[in-house]
Amino acid sequence: MEKTALIALGGNLPWNGQLPRQTIIEAVEAVLQAFGGPIVTSKLYRTPAFPAGSGPDYVNAATLVTLRHNARAEEVLVILHEIESRFGRERLQRWGMRSLDLDLLAMGDLVQPDLATWQHWHDLPPAEQIRNTPPGLILPHPRLQDRAFVLVPLADVAPDWRHPVLGLTVLQMRDALPKVELDQVVALDSDGMS
Repeated sequence: MEKTALIALGGNLPWNGQLPRQTIIEAVEAVLQAFGGPIVTSKLYRTPAFPAGSGPDYVNAATLVTLRHNARAEEVLVILHEIESRFGRERLQRWGMRSLDLDLLAMGDLVQPDLATWQHWHDLPPAEQIRNTPPGLILPHPRLQDRAFVLVPLADVAPDWRHPVLGLTVLQMRDALPKVELDQVVALDSDGMS
């Protein structure tokens, strides 16, 4: 049985002499090579740094990857971290600037490690989110429903994916966000960032 993984890509620092846009394009290719596809990729988007004022604008995208083997979520995450490292990612600061960020958002309808743990991290107040890091992988990503920079690209590749806890589709979660947040996620043209 095939599993799918939803992955968010982002970066706002140059790496190896190239702009974040090119890094994201090459990272998508690295994801394809690592997992063997098929893979569906969103458009590229320019988004303000998160949290606001924390650095240059980001380039964001999302992919839907069909996993050909019965990979565990932790195995997928290890591969994503290896790809990040190849593109100069250093994990120095939570929500800090980076050359590449690959977030495993979800794997099918998996809730991991369990509903109570997911609910705890979902309900964590914003000030605590910055200070605290989960001890392990939480799926679906407990913040994905709050972030336009995740949901807008994700709607390109998995508009009908339904959150296994919230019961909402990607489109419903995206459309529930304030318009001002959605308007800050701007599709890049073929010339890249201005």
